[in-house]
Amino acid sequence: MRCPVCQCPDNRVLESRSAESGHSVRRRRECLQCTHRFTTYERIEFVPIVVLKRSGERESFDRSKVLRGIVRACEKTGVSPMQLENVVDEIEAELQQRITREVSSSEIGELVLKYLQTLNEVAYIRFASVYKQFQGIRDFVETLNHLRESTECIELETLPAETENRAAVAPFMSPSR
Repeated sequence: MRCPVCQCPDNRVLESRSAESGHSVRRRRECLQCTHRFTTYERIEFVPIVVLKRSGERESFDRSKVLRGIVRACEKTGVSPMQLENVVDEIEAELQQRITREVSSSEIGELVLKYLQTLNEVAYIRFASVYKQFQGIRDFVETLNHLRESTECIELETLPAETENRAAVAPFMSPSR
């Protein structure tokens, strides 16, 4: 780190502390040549994610766009803003862990649906109706049926351990809830 006054590379760290809610380290430094004190910040460098849109355009990933879409889908559902932030954090973390730096907008949409399905069914349907560009009631019904089937599968997987033959239980589950 070079001193901003004399450009000398030799300095010492006087103080270090966590900053930006633990996402960076703030260091107070002093130049060994001119004794000027200055502050530096150390952050994790994230490689930017490029989103390939349906139109063929490429743009940088913008978490605020994802958050806006989820907030709109979750209006009046009782889902807390903290839960919404957590969903966006999870989606962004999942994208950062990928080897490829380019992701299609449809992959992001599918990730949002995956998280909304467990968070709130109404929000899931609302988001799906915009993301999948529903044209009519048939699209809603198909999505509702898919949601019901996946919910029933989850319920079958979480039945108590004393139920030995889960396949035998499936025909007795009520198709309408």
